[in-house]
Amino acid sequence: MRIDLHAHTTASDGTDTPTQLMAAAAAAGLDVVALTDHDTTAGWAEAVDSLPAGLRLIRGAEFSCLAPDGRGGRISVHLLGYLFDPRSEAIIAEQTRLRNERRARLHAMAARMAADGFPIDPDAVLDGLAPAAPAGRPHLAQALVSAGVVGSVDEAFHRFLNSGSRYYLDRADTDVRTAVRMVRAAGGVAVLAHPLARRRGPVIDLTVIAELAAEGLAGVEVDHPDHASADRAALHELATALDLVITGSSDYHGTNKTVSLGQETTHPEALERIQQLAMRSGVAVASGCTGGQGTCASRRTPHAG
Repeated sequence: MRIDLHAHTTASDGTDTPTQLMAAAAAAGLDVVALTDHDTTAGWAEAVDSLPAGLRLIRGAEFSCLAPDGRGGRISVHLLGYLFDPRSEAIIAEQTRLRNERRARLHAMAARMAADGFPIDPDAVLDGLAPAAPAGRPHLAQALVSAGVVGSVDEAFHRFLNSGSRYYLDRADTDVRTAVRMVRAAGGVAVLAHPLARRRGPVIDLTVIAELAAEGLAGVEVDHPDHASADRAALHELATALDLVITGSSDYHGTNKTVSLGQETTHPEALERIQQLAMRSGVAVASGCTGGQGTCASRRTPHAG
């Protein structure tokens, strides 16, 4: 069984629509894929409706958070929430706040670049986004690619959009402990995403993961394209000691990144444990129909487990 628990669509900063992601997952030979757009569940319904036969969907989201870095400061981290109830008032309110803040931030960053002579229209950058889509630096990076300023999204980040750039603006992200509690209260399972992705910048100390486990963190994304072998080994050892679920995922973004679906995968036993940890107040794993049976029971079922 091939399982990839981290993928994005045009509902946030991926280039595949939810329908295209489901087709790509099936074509890649995946049995299970998780839809984890940034700070939104807007792609869920389309993904469920387009599930091909034989593919199962884990509905989730990637929450943008701030966490203690273990050295006296705070640092940006991402939290994957799986199988939570999207009707949670706390999650709806926080995702709405984040989307509004993201749009204002992206417009301000684009305005800074335009003031310096870059061929960027701040309003046009936002106009190209779906109303419920969180705005992020990848959208500005893509605008720079389209304008011919850079040749790739990676180049845009390296030259102009990294956290040390004069065009970068800080984000007002969710406290990671609050996010863990929100996901759990909504019946979901919280897994820390790519905690040692050093190529992206500073990372948390491993002691922070132990602290989050005490707050209800259920797992750690160990196998990720941005994790070095030594860091994977350290995370695996820590997760085992803390009895946390160990996952592996591609963090697929379509053409915005060079990784492919299924490049990193999760063991079936880890997925089974995630399903066991999910509460009945969450959502079910959705399954594609077979034999022309119409709507599947698992699509209709509102509960996980």
